[in-house]
Amino acid sequence: MMDVNCSYQEVRAVLADCLDEAEELLSEKSLAEFVEGIELLCMMGRGAEPVLVYMEEAAEIARHTSGKMVYPAAKTAYQISRSPNAAAIVPFLQSLAEISRRLEEPKLLQGYLDIVLEMVERTSISIHGSHATMASPGLIPFLEKAPVLLGELTIGGLKRWMDYGIAQHSHHPDHLAEFFSLESADSRAVMQRERHGTLLVDMERRLDLFELALWKIDASIYPYSRMLDDRSDPRPYYDDKGIFLPDVYDDLDNGISGMDQYRAALAHMAGHRRWTAPVFADNRSPMQRIAIETFEDSRIEYLLMQEYPGLRRIFQALHPVPVEDECDGKHESCIRHRLTMLSRAILDPDHDYRNPDLLEFVQRFFEIMEKGDTTTMDVELLGIQYMARTRTQADALPNVWFKDTEISYRDDNRNLWQFYELDDDEDFHVEPTELEETEPDDTLPPRHYPEWDYTTQTYRPDWASVYETLHPSEDAAYIDGLLRKHDRLAKQIKRMLDLLKPQNYQRIRYQEEGTELDLDIAIRSLIDYKTGHNPDPRINISHKHNDRNIAVTILLDLSESLAQPVGNTGQTLLELEQEAVSLLAWAIEQLGDSFSIAGFHSNTRHEVRYYHIKGFSEGWNMDVKGRLAAMGAGYSTRMGAAMRHAAHYLEHQKSDKKLLLVITDGEPADIDVRDEKHLIEDSRMAVRELDQLGIYSYCINLDPKADEYVADIFGNQYSIIDKLESLPEKLPKLFLALTK
Repeated sequence: MMDVNCSYQEVRAVLADCLDEAEELLSEKSLAEFVEGIELLCMMGRGAEPVLVYMEEAAEIARHTSGKMVYPAAKTAYQISRSPNAAAIVPFLQSLAEISRRLEEPKLLQGYLDIVLEMVERTSISIHGSHATMASPGLIPFLEKAPVLLGELTIGGLKRWMDYGIAQHSHHPDHLAEFFSLESADSRAVMQRERHGTLLVDMERRLDLFELALWKIDASIYPYSRMLDDRSDPRPYYDDKGIFLPDVYDDLDNGISGMDQYRAALAHMAGHRRWTAPVFADNRSPMQRIAIETFEDSRIEYLLMQEYPGLRRIFQALHPVPVEDECDGKHESCIRHRLTMLSRAILDPDHDYRNPDLLEFVQRFFEIMEKGDTTTMDVELLGIQYMARTRTQADALPNVWFKDTEISYRDDNRNLWQFYELDDDEDFHVEPTELEETEPDDTLPPRHYPEWDYTTQTYRPDWASVYETLHPSEDAAYIDGLLRKHDRLAKQIKRMLDLLKPQNYQRIRYQEEGTELDLDIAIRSLIDYKTGHNPDPRINISHKHNDRNIAVTILLDLSESLAQPVGNTGQTLLELEQEAVSLLAWAIEQLGDSFSIAGFHSNTRHEVRYYHIKGFSEGWNMDVKGRLAAMGAGYSTRMGAAMRHAAHYLEHQKSDKKLLLVITDGEPADIDVRDEKHLIEDSRMAVRELDQLGIYSYCINLDPKADEYVADIFGNQYSIIDKLESLPEKLPKLFLALTK
């Protein structure tokens, strides 16, 4: 059993059973935070009851929201205890399970915790006008009624109801208590005023059935509050976790109910999930992006209405109708106004717009759609061409026309865009004509790098051309099979990982100076003092950060020599490398380090191919595994150019330590280089360049003859693996040793 610093016998009597239950629900990190929450409440010195209630309710909080909300609940209770409202701690904790059932999204529960602390601060009574000296008369009634209120109101409505009560009754304690216990007439009236619209929590089951029956989507639906959301444009969205919709939609005067609005938003996102393919955003301006988004949204709705014609009524009722000449373009940017008119004209065949450019592009849109089998790329080009045709100088004005341009049911299109993680270098600009010629692998224009000529001791400028592309993909299950094959080794590595995992905020006890009082030690010192013994002066607790802040790029040599068999194993070197890199990626993901994976090979200096397998912003997911499963071997090894290109991304990572881990099976070579020493010297210079950028380079070499050249390139920053069969075992352990 984990050691928990708490002296209450009642707590210790049930601690083992409580931790057993928590282990089934909580991750290792959340379990540690749960224990820290128990210790925090024990240290609070308010008796065993708050601790026992917290231990009982924590499981429900984790079950309905997230394990990461368990500690914030304890911290909020602790903050309440530092005010005159100690009697409110138990009611606060007792209500959290029911509150969590109503607020399933962690951000919403955090919003409720913030409201409670604001209530403590604003309603606790101060006699002398500085520090609060008497408990809030409305806090306990508020906490007792909060579960009922959140059954009727959104979190935003609860906040507005609270603000009204404080503003009207803060100077009269009895009236404040009546308001927050829902006994006063104005309290109930304000609640009824805020009690409007359709709550997502009440419609969630029906929407689950709607998405499953119509769209064959089995994704969780989560609410968010447009009032509390920290995005500047809090529209619906979806990601790997699920589908996120507003916590309430108001019924509209035109007869469209809140449920209809939920159906429209859910249908629109379902259409994107089915028919939208991500396109690269790096070479598109913001104006081009918003035009592409408009055409893609219209394409999705066209396809939806082909399948379910009844959606047209809802879409048309919710889509705004901009007045054609209302934005004159003299003092405002009209780009949103023009695009909303275009979207409306595509949706509504009875529109009365007369602009010739708008009419032409509406016709071109329908011509594309009527051909069938359309793709996102079809309307991407249409959006670029529309923006080129209609753009005016006023579009760059900071004052943007927003009237009648908000389409509430459309999502924020975050899944339409894919990024190569480039910076804003102008070298990567692609003209629209290049888009039509781009192959399906979305290869970017080349980036040119110098190459070191050791004979003249100078650089050859813009000598090597690096073409980067997203690696093709195959069956990700192949990588999962490799991980299962090394299940025993993974368990060994897991034990090593547990020793390396950081504790982001570590408590240090027995300090003479610190940020908070260690109550147990302080009481023991007071007893020593009263009994005539020397008291221990180390009565404080301090904290320190103990973070791993590492960014890693794994750069794989994918040259032809990887296709050779390894001894009598029946495997090629490439297959062993796939096993090793899969285990390594799994280990790095467990540690939480930021990392990317790339591969390279070359066919002369004019064609150095650089393949993105995993970007820093991607998780260790099925897409990445699919690319790793598709790795192939071919061509040569122009290492210096690939290292410089990897550094181009790695240097922009905000990490204390940056590591480039190069895995190769031979010396640098290419078919257009006769001097064997040339690419070795260029790679050595690349290592120096990376060192000046603060990037630590390390080589894992699989060539038994590597002693002849690898030290010339990497100095002492390398390891040679002679027994190639041991690569899957040694590679993760080498990484862990490098990053301790």
